[in-house]
Amino acid sequence: MTKFRPCIDLHEGRVKQIVGSSLSDSGAGLKTNFETDRSPAWFAELYKKDGIKGGHVIMLGKGNVEAAKAALAAYPGGLQVGGGINADNAQEYLDAGASHVIVTSWIFPDGKLDRERLERLSKTVGKEHLVLDLSCKRVSEPDEAQPRWKIAINRWQTLIDIEITVETLTDLSSYCDEFLIHAADVEGKQQGMDDELIMFLAENSPIPCTYAGGAKSLADLKHCKQISNGLIDLTIGSALDLFGGKGVKYDDCVKFNKA
Repeated sequence: MTKFRPCIDLHEGRVKQIVGSSLSDSGAGLKTNFETDRSPAWFAELYKKDGIKGGHVIMLGKGNVEAAKAALAAYPGGLQVGGGINADNAQEYLDAGASHVIVTSWIFPDGKLDRERLERLSKTVGKEHLVLDLSCKRVSEPDEAQPRWKIAINRWQTLIDIEITVETLTDLSSYCDEFLIHAADVEGKQQGMDDELIMFLAENSPIPCTYAGGAKSLADLKHCKQISNGLIDLTIGSALDLFGGKGVKYDDCVKFNKA
């Protein structure tokens, strides 16, 4: 059944909510919706208290390792972590308390799937501890009968020539426990979700999947449940009152999960 998944997005060691499409290597043009002095561990402890599992700690760029590990230590086994993860450092995050590691760009060097890397990573941490982030951008034209999305890597700056298809989801599901998919075009904008992507994932993902991007109200959480037949979980970030948003109360999301 559809669940609310919380997040702890880290940028320069601080908890922030940013517009995903504004991320860049240089940092120029970064649009920040929210920033707080509260520690990552404070948010992790809150999620632990309320029994909200499966949240994502995302390290956006450098300088976030210490902050991420502090959050993981505050809620052992309750959070997933991503951002700069590879086969060489993944185990240290599991040892630090993560239930899963989230990986995207590292398995797509030069924009192509490196199956050897993927197999090594999956064997290193175990399929049951791996989440593949297949965040994407829509590439179809408005008049196309079927929408199309291409995977976006390197903080969603680089579109690669691999689409979110039935074949892609089926193939990659054999290596991981879950998918995490941000609709990068709408991430952080609070202007509505990509309903077609949610429905596509619900129909075609053979493993659990969490969608993120554009949710702006509790009604969106209920809508995600409806259009996905309860199969897709939803992350809500910038619209949440925890992160300065006015559209969704965190307490209402907790009640939704418990119901």
